[in-house]
Amino acid sequence: MAVGIFDSGLGGLTVYDQIAADMPDLPVCYFADSANTPYGVRTADDIYNLTCAATQSLFDAGCDLVILACNTASAAALRRMQENWVPTDKRVLGVFVPMIEALTERNWGDNSPPREVDVRDVALFATPATVASRAFQRELAFRAIGVDVETQPCGGLVDALEDGDEMLAEALVRSHVDALKRRMPNPQAAILGCTHYPLMQKAFQDALGEDVKVFSQANLVSASLADYLKRHPNMLGQGTQTRFLTTGIPAQVTDRATQFLRRKIQFEAA
Repeated sequence: MAVGIFDSGLGGLTVYDQIAADMPDLPVCYFADSANTPYGVRTADDIYNLTCAATQSLFDAGCDLVILACNTASAAALRRMQENWVPTDKRVLGVFVPMIEALTERNWGDNSPPREVDVRDVALFATPATVASRAFQRELAFRAIGVDVETQPCGGLVDALEDGDEMLAEALVRSHVDALKRRMPNPQAAILGCTHYPLMQKAFQDALGEDVKVFSQANLVSASLADYLKRHPNMLGQGTQTRFLTTGIPAQVTDRATQFLRRKIQFEAA
């Protein structure tokens, strides 16, 4: 396949959907580890082992480049994978870099020292594992100083979205935003640090207020991928047909994915 997209469940479909809209001729292989979702409550070692196994499946399917469209995997496993596991002829990229580029208005190729940026108070909504990893703050520190990041672990939100329970998801968003605003009453920007959360972007925006700039990942990751492929065309695999793989029960995942994107997405067994 040309490019692999990995997520612990269905959240990465928001990234796939934007990539398909921006690059309709690009074949992808989407891998959902539905049997083991959610990752956000697992240990770092568990996340690392599961992410390596899924990424290896995408390598075996012919992908030379894999996008971890899973913030938890990007936070808890990516750096360790890149340092110790990824073969020299393959690439694995995460979803934090495009978000930080947009937040700081600094290209990742800009290797000048960290400096002050326009935004000061940032709210980060993410899974418990992403919050615990502090990976977002670590990567942000390479580019910016003087930014206060207040984190909010959004327990239960991924499960509600995977189950298609929009009413519960909206209630959880309001609850999590209220909890964060008790600690940071006036954030300037909010990061939706999970690829499931763009489905609830309006709910987040409504709860935060119209003055808060909400950063969602799908469009940023798609634009970053297009730029990367222009600079590294050799990382395109040889595939010609988009496929969707799952470790779960394909019929069940197909039904949920179709409800998730409101169009037919057909999964097969990984």
